[in-house]
Amino acid sequence: MADILSPLPGIFYRKPAPDKEPFASEGDRIEAGQAIGMVEIMKQFSEVRSEVSGTLERFAVEDAGAVNPGDVIAVVAES
Repeated sequence: MADILSPLPGIFYRKPAPDKEPFASEGDRIEAGQAIGMVEIMKQFSEVRSEVSGTLERFAVEDAGAVNPGDVIAVVAES
């Protein structure tokens, strides 16, 4: 298992916009470098990317949830 950590403090979003599909959902196969969401701080958005390939097991943060640097955002089962 590998944790995807927040690089910044802010609000974590699973979708690029309210009317768009999520970057990724629990159970999805994701690749290293793939965006799984973004963190917004003061109207600046930074994509959160997985460093490993595998299955997105679960999100540890709700959509629009507050995060701090180093908080676990999601867990990936590596494969």
